[in-house]
Amino acid sequence: MLNIIASQLGVPTPVATTVTVDYLVVAGGGSGGGDVGGGGGAGGLRCTVTASGGSPGTVETALTLNLSTNYAISIGGGGAAQSSANGVNGSNTSFSTITSTGGGGGGAAATGLNGGSGGGGGNGNSGGTGTANQGFAGGNSGSLLGGGGGGAGVAGSASGGGSGGNGGDGVATSITGSSVTYGGGGGGCSNSGGGAGAGGTGGGGAGAGTAASATSGTVNTGGGGGGPRNSGYSSGAGGSGVVILRYPDTNTITIGAGLTGSTSGASGGYKRTTITAGAGNVSWV
Repeated sequence: MLNIIASQLGVPTPVATTVTVDYLVVAGGGSGGGDVGGGGGAGGLRCTVTASGGSPGTVETALTLNLSTNYAISIGGGGAAQSSANGVNGSNTSFSTITSTGGGGGGAAATGLNGGSGGGGGNGNSGGTGTANQGFAGGNSGSLLGGGGGGAGVAGSASGGGSGGNGGDGVATSITGSSVTYGGGGGGCSNSGGGAGAGGTGGGGAGAGTAASATSGTVNTGGGGGGPRNSGYSSGAGGSGVVILRYPDTNTITIGAGLTGSTSGASGGYKRTTITAGAGNVSWV
């Protein structure tokens, strides 16, 4: 009504100069530790639509961004698989002012590494710590066992009873319009004849307890990789991260060079853009 009155009086209608953007920012997961290894920790998870990872797991605030302005995005890769060394931390994922921390690598007969979610300990060692509002700690391990990597939603399980610890579960978010889980921790190994730990829901890779390499985290979930039974086999690599953006369907995004992504059709008043790889800029009109 005010715009109609303004138009009738010859007053220019105000033109929007900003766009409100909800986000999911998930970092790359850590790889499992080699040689009686713990599972890799999930990448840190921050979100404005449902709870972020870790404690206290708050829902973050959407960003108000200027139109026709570039905002940087960088998608973190998962940590590389290992056979005898500690797992490798995943890389950070960032969007504008928001950064999620890469998941911690699992310990190779050593303490798990700290990260967005902590890596599980290996062969009698403790798990690494997670990051507040991003992910949980990795699980502790017993002799010849690996603890589960921490998940974005739950801590990794300690090993016990001859079995490796399970990876912690991730966080379910509906930013795409349907519920999808991201940020599962990797399962710990068993080199004592028991079962290996399962990967956490949300892309965590399973550990290994037989003559086989562990499973890698799922790409674009930030899942941690599983731990192998000994140095004769490979740990699982961490899964890469992802950025998902939700914004009003009256706006249009430009995905710049260096980024791989796609935009869904309008639904429920929103468009959603998923960035799966690379580094570059996005902007809106």
